[in-house]
Amino acid sequence: MSNQFRSVIAGLAAVLAVATVAVTVRTQTSAQAAAAKEWSTVNGDLGNTRYSALTQINKDSLSKLRGAWTSARFDDGGGGRAMPVVKDGLLFITAGSYVYAYDAKTGATVWKHQTGASPASPGLGDFTRPEQGLPAREGVAVGDGMVYVGLSNAHVVGLREKTGEQVWDVYGGIDPPRPGQGVSGAPVYAGGLVFVGTSADPGFRGKVVAVDGKTGRKVWEWFAVPGPGEPGHETWPKDNDSWKIGGGALWLVGAADPDLGLVYFGTGNGVPQYAGDLRAGDNLYLCSVVALDIKTGKLKWYYQTIRHDIWEADIAQSPVLFDAQVGGRTRKAIAAMRTDGVLFTLDRETGKPLMPIEERKVPQDARTHTVPTQPYPLGAERMLPDCDEWKKQSIPKGFLLGCFFAPASLDVPNLLTPAWGMRVTPMAYSPQTGYFYALGNAALQWFRRAEDPYVFILGGGRVPGVPAGHGVMAAIDGRTSKIVWKKEFSGARPSGALATAGGLLFQTVPDGNFIASDAKTGEVVWQFQTGATGGGGPAASYEVDGEQYIAVGMRNTVMAFKLGGSIGPQPAPEQAPRPAPSLFAGPIQDTNRIEVASYVRDSSQGGTRMYVDEYAFSVYRARVKAGTTVRWVNNGRMNHTIAAEDGSWTTSRLGPLEAAAITFDKPGEYTYISKEYPWQKAQLIVTP
Repeated sequence: MSNQFRSVIAGLAAVLAVATVAVTVRTQTSAQAAAAKEWSTVNGDLGNTRYSALTQINKDSLSKLRGAWTSARFDDGGGGRAMPVVKDGLLFITAGSYVYAYDAKTGATVWKHQTGASPASPGLGDFTRPEQGLPAREGVAVGDGMVYVGLSNAHVVGLREKTGEQVWDVYGGIDPPRPGQGVSGAPVYAGGLVFVGTSADPGFRGKVVAVDGKTGRKVWEWFAVPGPGEPGHETWPKDNDSWKIGGGALWLVGAADPDLGLVYFGTGNGVPQYAGDLRAGDNLYLCSVVALDIKTGKLKWYYQTIRHDIWEADIAQSPVLFDAQVGGRTRKAIAAMRTDGVLFTLDRETGKPLMPIEERKVPQDARTHTVPTQPYPLGAERMLPDCDEWKKQSIPKGFLLGCFFAPASLDVPNLLTPAWGMRVTPMAYSPQTGYFYALGNAALQWFRRAEDPYVFILGGGRVPGVPAGHGVMAAIDGRTSKIVWKKEFSGARPSGALATAGGLLFQTVPDGNFIASDAKTGEVVWQFQTGATGGGGPAASYEVDGEQYIAVGMRNTVMAFKLGGSIGPQPAPEQAPRPAPSLFAGPIQDTNRIEVASYVRDSSQGGTRMYVDEYAFSVYRARVKAGTTVRWVNNGRMNHTIAAEDGSWTTSRLGPLEAAAITFDKPGEYTYISKEYPWQKAQLIVTP
């Protein structure tokens, strides 16, 4: 499938043959029944819909919604993006080094378990040691009287649901164990098995591991990058072992359909992240949706959303299961968001796209073995702006603007491209509206690479004057993949949404408010100030004694809401003062010696690699007193002429090892560049 070229003409013809896709409400008897009295997984159900069938809290009753209870403060660390699970009257959540269980009605602490603790010292773990793992950032899975927790050291532990007592501990990483491997997504529990995806620093292959829920026995494992003799290995080079460190980390919770006997995951990006020099080919199963047999781990189907990834464009939002009507019959479907904001909808039995796919030509770079085309669902609208929209902005002088799928090239070191910003925040899906709700960040990044393909230049470098990025939230019609409504926001992003049968979307926002929006229009219709700084994670909904609750993990506590609750809005948290707008950001150093190139240590690949960045001054922001002579030394390999960006002063051209000096008598802030490479900028601050 991934090697086959589909022409646009063929795709257009296929449109005429495909009936309109219509979404139907999932019934409560389905294996993926919507959450109601319980919120049994971190995303509500095994399909990750983040949808509650409860209707007590709705647009008409919303004015009565108030705080019901607040838990005791977490012992250490913050909740961050952790999501609650509610089952058997208990609410489970991870924060810092602990797993907590609270009474879902009152918020009273029932038990807490610190991971890594030894039997001799319960609750005391030494987290300076790499073998002591922290709980997965997303949360836990619950089933068969147990609570399952993935750890940052690639272990999975099983705890008794009622007491928090640890029953078993199994290692799921690659042997021999070494730092860098972990489980960041919540486990999935289905068919008596616990499924986790392993995430890792570069230098590993991601994999899915299945563990017996009662005993902790490892049942099977599946690697995202296939080894010799396995299907898909032919898409990796035969003349090197790049597959051994090929990437494919699995960062987020998967989905499951026990009726079909399948578990689904979205796989990660390739390694090296920005360079495909040593791994020519499509590189299965990177950036793919994969369906694995629950019992055996055998790959049943896959769909690769990006072939030969060189953009660090992993599928970074969990897949969502839903039901659709195609050609007059119900199709069991799965949706996956590509990191550029394009939604793919597939038949979850076969992996076949529900919408025709066209292959579009993409920019090429021979060194990195780019593939000619990439897949796009016909008619689907992208959430994030591509180059055509960024062209309307003022691009900093010296830079070129590229589009999605422009490769990082040694021949074009001054390339700005849209960032692949659909990451981490979970989607929601409402069978009531037929809409998917997704969040992402839109921004430009300096997209470049080093000669050493294993050096990862994260973020590319500082770009003064780049247009400001912004967040994007959109509702996407599951029938057409068209955007129904879209909102932009600045600053930190809200949490992922909780969609309800009451026609609402609930989210936490960074200013401490908990908000509700109309699911059809996106209009905010209610807000409640929690008083918490930094917002919180995605919410969950459940019912106790006939009352609907909505609970959310804040930074330091869990807070629950119900109609007629006794806790009113709190004072808004103090906001840290924002610095005055400036083209330059980052630390300021007091020095009059500046090197023209920067010596960089990259520790992102599981070790340390060194390289010289020819397009970065060292230091980036220097400060001197008036009357000081500033000296530039060319410690790079290329020629540079240092000059004020406004042309008010310049040095002579400096070859390697040459130096120049200028005395600055007038206080002020000076932006200077390399004339030969005007995208290389830095700041000199002269004080009285």
